Amino acid sequence: MLGIFSSSIMSPPEELVAAGCRTPSPKISSTALAKRFADSNAAAVSLQIGDHVHLALTHHNQSPLHPRSLAVKEEIFCLFEGALDNLGSLRTQYGLPKSTNEVVLVIEAYKALRDRAPYPADHVVGHLSGSFAFILFDNSTSTLFVASDQIGKVPLYWGITADGYVAFADDAGLLKGACGKSLASFPQGCFFSTAVGELRCYENPKNKITAEPAPDEEIWGAKFKVEGPTAVSATGLGYHNFPMEIS
Repeated sequence: MLGIFSSSIMSPPEELVAAGCRTPSPKISSTALAKRFADSNAAAVSLQIGDHVHLALTHHNQSPLHPRSLAVKEEIFCLFEGALDNLGSLRTQYGLPKSTNEVVLVIEAYKALRDRAPYPADHVVGHLSGSFAFILFDNSTSTLFVASDQIGKVPLYWGITADGYVAFADDAGLLKGACGKSLASFPQGCFFSTAVGELRCYENPKNKITAEPAPDEEIWGAKFKVEGPTAVSATGLGYHNFPMEIS
């Protein structure tokens, strides 16, 4: 799973910019990153959305426990990896048919709250239970929405390419080669929305999220964590590639 976004969609996080400046290391461009993903995954599916967004998905090394899927509906594009424990009850809540899978449900949840604004953005993910990470892009509003589950069972990473694009992927090694030390694990139990303009914890939206420099020997340039009594550090290294469905 790979999503690449230009600065016109999302400004590079200051914490990752600073991490790259502290420890300069080789990077490649966003175009080269997309090509590297495609070249290393023969069955990869790639979508170029205008000049500013690239999404890609592969079946390689797929897991039946954390399937990967892609759906597009009404200019809303979503990459989803994982499984929802409460999918059945969410289908009922949103009035969706039993054939609705996780990726379509996330799109419907996002669309329902977007159209009923000003609902808080954390409502999109606050009621999701299970193992998941997703990257959603609404082309009609140029809104990016990214989230990870509360335990971090499905890993997600983000970094900055040589030409200043922000990239998200479930493969830390892929981003390491593209983003150098401008790289971090996306904090579990958190979401980023360009509509909100910052990273937030969806269980405790008012809790501050901070980043600290990572030790030189680690792959990361920074580590994010949620402050407060329920703080969870965004650490861990994992990698999965899963199946795709297009709706």
